[in-house]
Amino acid sequence: QVQLVESGGGSVQAGGSLRLSCSVSGNTFSRSALAWIRQVLGKERELVASIGYTGIARYAESVKGRFTISRDNAKNTLYLQMNSLKPEDTAMYYCAAPPQFKSISWPLRAYEFDYWGQGTQVTVSS
Repeated sequence: QVQLVESGGGSVQAGGSLRLSCSVSGNTFSRSALAWIRQVLGKERELVASIGYTGIARYAESVKGRFTISRDNAKNTLYLQMNSLKPEDTAMYYCAAPPQFKSISWPLRAYEFDYWGQGTQVTVSS
C-alpha cells in the first residue's frame, strides 16, 4: 500500500522560509511523478509544483522563483523549498502522486492522483 507522509510545515513570518518533505513508501518512487498541492479551507485546491520521474519540474505562476521542488530517489522523499513566503501562501500542503509512469496535468486534475498525504499546515503571518 502506498503511503505519503508530509512534514515540515509550521508558522513563519512573511519573507521567511520553510522546507516541506514527503516520505513515500509502498511504490516504485523513482518511476512516479509527484506534486505539491495546497488548499485553503473553502477554496479550490491549487497545484503548486510538480516533478516528473525524469526530474522535470513545473511551477504555478504564483510561486515561480520562490519555491523549488526536488526529489531524492535514494531516500524516496519529495521536497518543497519555500522561500520569500507570503501570507497568501498560507494553506494546507499535500503531496500527491498519480499511478506510476503517469504524468501530471496542468491545470490540476485532482482525479489523476491516486495517492495523497495527510497534509501539513503552512501559516505565514504579515
